[in-house]
Amino acid sequence: MRVTSRGVAAALCALALPGGCVRADAPGAVAAAEVPEAARYGGTLVLGATADIGDVSPLTWQVQNALYVQEFVLFAPLIGYDAELRPVPRLARSWEINRDTTVLTFHLRDDVFWQDGVKTTAYDVKFSYDRARDPRTGSTYTGPWAYYGEAEVPDSFTFRVRMRPHAEFLDVWRTFAPVPEHVLRGVAPEMLAKHPFATRAPVGNGPFRFVSRTPGQEWVFEANPRWPRELGGRPYVDRLVYRVVPEPATLLAELETGGVDVFVGPPAEYAARIGASDRARLLDFPDLMYEHIEWNHRRWPFGDARVRRAMTLAIDRDMIVRTVRGGHAVVANSTVAPVLWQHDSTLDQALPHDPAAARVLLAEAGFRDRDGDGVVEDARGRPFRFTLKVPHGYRERRDIAEIVQSDLRRVGVAAEVREVEFNTLLARASDPKLRDFDAMIIGWKPEFRVDDTDLFACSKRDNPITFAGFCDPVTDRLLDSVLRVADRDRARPLWHRYQRRIAEEQPFTLLYFASRLQGVSRRVQDARPDARGDWVGVDRWWILPGMRGRGGS
Repeated sequence: MRVTSRGVAAALCALALPGGCVRADAPGAVAAAEVPEAARYGGTLVLGATADIGDVSPLTWQVQNALYVQEFVLFAPLIGYDAELRPVPRLARSWEINRDTTVLTFHLRDDVFWQDGVKTTAYDVKFSYDRARDPRTGSTYTGPWAYYGEAEVPDSFTFRVRMRPHAEFLDVWRTFAPVPEHVLRGVAPEMLAKHPFATRAPVGNGPFRFVSRTPGQEWVFEANPRWPRELGGRPYVDRLVYRVVPEPATLLAELETGGVDVFVGPPAEYAARIGASDRARLLDFPDLMYEHIEWNHRRWPFGDARVRRAMTLAIDRDMIVRTVRGGHAVVANSTVAPVLWQHDSTLDQALPHDPAAARVLLAEAGFRDRDGDGVVEDARGRPFRFTLKVPHGYRERRDIAEIVQSDLRRVGVAAEVREVEFNTLLARASDPKLRDFDAMIIGWKPEFRVDDTDLFACSKRDNPITFAGFCDPVTDRLLDSVLRVADRDRARPLWHRYQRRIAEEQPFTLLYFASRLQGVSRRVQDARPDARGDWVGVDRWWILPGMRGRGGS
């Protein structure tokens, strides 16, 4: 994580206090290091975001912030990740795997309670597991369950499940949080998303308890006094409020005036202003999401890897990072983020901006300017023209598209930029009978357990989200190998070979891994978001004494 500051003094302060610091002249300011543990309790922490959460059920959630509620606020997943992305206990005290990695056993804590007072047991885990795997439930994230089979409950605090050997088998249990069987037992799987539990009356067992929701406006949670001490104990703040402020400019003003404590995911264009604020600081941390251009391999001429490589070489991705993201990103040459152990750092400088090399590849693919109009044609005289679609209202993607258009023009390729309403764009691109795009700019966020099967496997070519339609038998074999090997030392060279193949084939033009940004009030201490999520450790965030009015007022 990088703390953006205003000069050396502020930088030194940020280094001294990882949660940041409050200016000495701020009303009620107290040096954070001088605040004892007992004095850190109290106050209301207000998180502001532009969209509502909607469904918070671990079985049927839809949006990223709902997943953060599931992991860090309202529920207790079986495991978590530490800052080094190593598995650590949460609801499960411990776990073990048999020698042939076909049976996974979790031993649960016996001191975690649902907010209605009922103890959480392995029967809740079994019930939730069965519902998550049931296609009638419509769970959001089902891919990893394909490796799992029969589950059993040997006793009230032991959960055992059979599985096929596969890589990173614990990762799914980081995002999988059980729901209370006694509340949902009688609900048909297909009705779970419509049940009040999902959107109006969730019963959690995490560090915070649900209080209320005003749809489209706010969610309110309160500290859970029964949260086990071994897991951190009662959260520092009394209440956690998630406020919905649809307009980013309004939300920025709320941060600057104390209406909210945290601006979740501000646009990069606000970074400098937040960093210069007297009332807030900017946090910049790695993310797994990558921005990229999807080429439709079903349409001429994008089925040719030479053409796709030429497109990547022609585009100045460093300029995109500098001008569109203000430096808050790193150029991507792999679908595996630099923060992950699988990442091949030897590819970090692959495919630099090289228009001359792009022209050579286009010539090898049969393209040259045959009529002198500045646009290259193939041997049949077809000019290399295509439409680059971007979601309407996404300013960053529109800005990217304009740079791409300009760069490609320099190598004789004519791109028409067209904005399309987001849901319409995805619907027409994902329909196997339409695949209505030549190229489009979108983002993709994988899990820590990287699995590109849905993107690149030949067997998935007709699946809705396999927009590009890439199919390469060599990539298929490499994908299969990396997903089967559980031992990291054995898997690492396989992952590197896989990433090099993707770099050769260029099924996408990868643009960048965007840094995740967060604007945080200077009254809030120990907010340390990282690649695990915007709200990681929110139960340990605290507010300086004397500044505990809601939203800093």
